[in-house]
Order: sequence, then structure tokens, then C-alpha cells
Amino acid sequence: MHVTRGFTGRPRVLDPGLPPGQYDAGDDWPVLSAEVTPDLAPADWSFRVDGLVAEPHTWDWEAAHALPASGYEGDIHCVTGWSKFGVRFGGVSLDCFLALVRPHVSATHAVAYSHTGYSTNLPLADLTGGRAWITWEYDGTPLAPEHGGPARLVVPHLYFWKSAKWIAGLTLLDHDEPGFWEGNGYHARGNPWEEQRYSGD
Repeated sequence: MHVTRGFTGRPRVLDPGLPPGQYDAGDDWPVLSAEVTPDLAPADWSFRVDGLVAEPHTWDWEAAHALPASGYEGDIHCVTGWSKFGVRFGGVSLDCFLALVRPHVSATHAVAYSHTGYSTNLPLADLTGGRAWITWEYDGTPLAPEHGGPARLVVPHLYFWKSAKWIAGLTLLDHDEPGFWEGNGYHARGNPWEEQRYSGD
């Protein structure tokens, strides 16, 4: 399995420190959700990529697991202030899914949406080049439902509200379209190192 250690766009050092305004959560992983945790079995899960692509496609649990395994080891940061160091997620790089649907050259953004209806917007550049994953394992075990299992999007270089739990799909667009939190005053991009927490930051 290929594992990307950290976000390659930012140099890593022995003690990377915390982004501004963050604290080290240690062994804790706070559960924060905009919606009630769904009762979603792997057999009922699916992931679709559509919009500005040559071939829209939907994967079920088995088809997604048949793609080349990949993972992320590094840090995650929540807009509420906590950070976790040395987390390990396993799944498939989003690049694998996108390669199969072939995004149009006009695609610049995506809306990620959950099986619950939650959504969040992301520049396509933040989802490609080994920067994002569809994950179903955490620390070698199945991802717990309260943390987004059976599968969640992981975009670790942005605040974690961008890593949509219970991921159901991506719609590629030629413009930015706010998701749930972005429509309620959160920043459109959410870079923790620039403290892009709220609109106007």
C-alpha cells in the first residue's frame, strides 16, 4: 500500500508544531458533526463522481476496495482548535477515482457531499496530486461511524470540516459553490496554517 507522509506542499520537520490557534488533542479525537450519525452499512455505501467529467461513475464498497490501496500518515486539524499528530488513514487516493472519470479541463472546483446530505466545497487542486483520499480505515481498523465510517473523505492539509464524513460523492464544477458550513460563515478554503476559519479571514 502506498502511504503519503504529510502534505508534500509543506516541508516537514521533526517538530512541525501547531498551526495558529490550535492545541494538541493527544490521544483524544473529539466527535463533531453537523448531523446525526447515520446507520450506514458498507453494503449500502456508494461513491459517485459526476459533473464536469467525461465518464460519471459510481463505485460500491467492493469496487472501491478493488482500486489500488493508498493511505495518509500525518496530522489533521479541526477548525474548533484541536489537532492530532501521527494519524493513519487507509483507503484509496482520490486521484484513482478521478483518473477513471477524466475531469474536463474546465473543472476547477468540487462539491463533496455525504449520504446524510452534508456538503462542502473544495478547489479541485486541493483534491489532486496525492492530497486527498477516500478512507475506510483508521489506525488499521475500520473507521468508526462517529468519525465518518464506513468511508469518509480525508483532505488533511485543510481544516477537517472539508473532510466530509459518510462521503457519497463529488460533483465537479467550473466555479466555486459553497457547502453547508461555507454557507454559514466559514471560509471557502480553510487552510489551517493561514487560519482561514471564517469568511473574511
